[in-house]
Amino acid sequence: MKKVGVALLGLGTVGGGTYEILVKNREYFRETLGLDVEVKAVLEKNLDRAKQLGVDLKIVSTDIADVVKNPDISIVAEFFGGIEPARTFLLEALKAGKSIVTANKELFSKHWYELEAAAKQTGAGLYFEASCVGGVPIIRTIEEGMQSNKIEQIKGIINGTTNYILTAMSDEGADYAAALKRAQELGYAEFDPTADVEGFDATYKISILSTLAYHKRVPVEAVKREGISKVDAVDIQIGKELGYTMKLLALSKNVNGKIEARVAPVFVPTSHPLASVKGSFNAVYLHGDSVDDIMLYGRGAGALPTGSAIVSDILFAAKQSEAKRYPYAEKGKSDLKEFDTDFVSKYYIRLKAADEEGTLAKITHVLGKENINIESVLQKKPISSDNAPIVFVTDKTAESNIKKAVEEIKNLGAVKEVDALYRVEE
Repeated sequence: MKKVGVALLGLGTVGGGTYEILVKNREYFRETLGLDVEVKAVLEKNLDRAKQLGVDLKIVSTDIADVVKNPDISIVAEFFGGIEPARTFLLEALKAGKSIVTANKELFSKHWYELEAAAKQTGAGLYFEASCVGGVPIIRTIEEGMQSNKIEQIKGIINGTTNYILTAMSDEGADYAAALKRAQELGYAEFDPTADVEGFDATYKISILSTLAYHKRVPVEAVKREGISKVDAVDIQIGKELGYTMKLLALSKNVNGKIEARVAPVFVPTSHPLASVKGSFNAVYLHGDSVDDIMLYGRGAGALPTGSAIVSDILFAAKQSEAKRYPYAEKGKSDLKEFDTDFVSKYYIRLKAADEEGTLAKITHVLGKENINIESVLQKKPISSDNAPIVFVTDKTAESNIKKAVEEIKNLGAVKEVDALYRVEE
């Protein structure tokens, strides 16, 4: 039976969940996998937390040297989050020839090339399933389940906080502030929710997933990012009338060798599988050139779901005779000119216009001038002589075209304000 020594860096929510799984299922792993996995070291300042979990205090330390110099440890799992000291500690572990397992999407997306370079020197492995979509095995699916395909597109609901907020706004008619407050009360959103609601968290994840899918480094800087903090419940309800559901989507597409990557609030048809993903659940929708469409769905966060992905990586790493290398991730910088920013999409436009004859014709003339076809128009009952709400859904057009048209529309005397502009993905 193969003995596997593991170190855990941190015993927070996910670190504690990982420890519990490893202890609870140790005998099961022996019987089913022939692996005797033992936690040999823990880095943790909070001794009360270690006692609460039943950790032997003899293996608890605050010195990374106790991990890297221990010959019985072959795998190091990190749970600190953020960049430092996680980056320094993981580099030290890799330089000592120990494989690393991490759920740290910010660190991995920004410093993958650096970690890969260190791992390559010693033959150590990088395992990061838990960095994207918690307990949903999306990375293993891309790397092993779809290797016969050229992946052409990724669409993902990969942040549970924003999905919970948008679900509340859609199903209950709540406004953004009320939905956010409830998400915070339930523990889905942090006191400072910026990383989630402004799309940073999803940006880190789609950077990692796109790099894997397209075998080309897609840096965080290449991902265009928009959050949900300015989403108006009015648009969500109008979207429902038109047959659409709003989601914060992480999108990337490989079109003729050019990669598009974006995180943004987007309308999807209510009939699309992603529209039915509610609450704090996550899902990723992949399109391969051979397999066509695949969707993975499940818990994207939490102690045990994320701990499940961490332990899965520990077990997977223990079984490997040779670690997988990521040559396309080695380069520290990418030329941002390699990435397409002029996305082609349908668009939803809501504006306030004067309630007077000829207004609609003036707007449609501008759209026509930019070669933008209109798929549907919804005119709401005028609120006042200066506020006649009009909603357009366009046919597919380049982002540069729609932005140019919107600027022209804003300058029409009959248009008082363009209130909303969202992409529509089908």
